Amino acid sequence: MADDFSFEIKKSCGSISESKGGWKLELNYVSWGGRDAKYDLRSWSPDHVKMGKGITLTPEELSSLKNLLNTIEI
Repeated sequence: MADDFSFEIKKSCGSISESKGGWKLELNYVSWGGRDAKYDLRSWSPDHVKMGKGITLTPEELSSLKNLLNTIEI
């Protein structure tokens, strides 16, 4: 495993929820390991040092997800 794990939050799109411990489920635009940024949905500690498991999406995948969610009745 690489020792040079790095990430940079390029843009914060918003928070979906917050736990009692202050962790937030957020949608961000993140560059992982210096690669091109992708949309990223995961939980983050208040200081953005620790993170939970999440998913990354290309702009095309995010657009497809948005279209799918628009068809769901809640």
